[in-house]
Amino acid sequence: MSRYTDRRVLITGGGSGIGQACVLRILDEGGHVVAADVSEAGLKDTVSKAQSAADRLSTLVMDVGDEESVRAGVAEAIGILGGLDTLVNVAGILRSARLEQTTLTDFERVLRINLVGTFLVTREAISALRNGNGPAVVNFSSTSAHFGHPYMSAYAASKGGILSMTHTLALEFAKDGIRFNCVQPGSISSGMTDGTGQARQSVGPGLPDDTDYSLFSRLQPMLAIDGGAMFADPSAVASVVAMLGSADAFFVTGTEVRVDGGTHM
Repeated sequence: MSRYTDRRVLITGGGSGIGQACVLRILDEGGHVVAADVSEAGLKDTVSKAQSAADRLSTLVMDVGDEESVRAGVAEAIGILGGLDTLVNVAGILRSARLEQTTLTDFERVLRINLVGTFLVTREAISALRNGNGPAVVNFSSTSAHFGHPYMSAYAASKGGILSMTHTLALEFAKDGIRFNCVQPGSISSGMTDGTGQARQSVGPGLPDDTDYSLFSRLQPMLAIDGGAMFADPSAVASVVAMLGSADAFFVTGTEVRVDGGTHM
């Protein structure tokens, strides 16, 4: 497919996990991409995997939780691309703890990166999107926004906020022709779940030592995963993101797509 030929795309969290998978998928479909991430090492890894599409990939270090970093980073990305057609807000962190052991600092940090970060990047990109070609925004909520995931109160709160904000922005910008949707990954391998990503190494979800694993008994995908793995490959989400950010989803806005292998039927 070549749905992204001449399409200009900014993807946050592009240095690992699902964000990196989104970068590679959209490059594979012909897009011109700026991948942003807080980790320079992660971005270098993404470039190394882009192979023949590297000439259509640019990277920049950006902290989505820092207003000045976002303002400068989004402006740089738009300048590199010469405009913006699709924004994909993937960047996020996860910290897990029992409620009574969750510090205010940790709770606010998760909200700052996940929810406020999505707001900041979108706000700075909106003017360019107004002038984009079939403009679309794909945000990252989570199955935890609708279903109970133990020890993840801060994460669930942030992802529920993203879900509600996506609906609101879809209505607010419908007359401008900007589509807003979000994906809700579940049971997906990522930097936050498997320890391979730079973001995971720096913050780590770290379930409590006395975790009651019976609480997770309902959080199992119904679809089989190749090799009997616990989590599906990030490409399962990237393919849905690519659809939502392209002209194929021209009549889809203000909704969410759950990508969890039937975990929450």
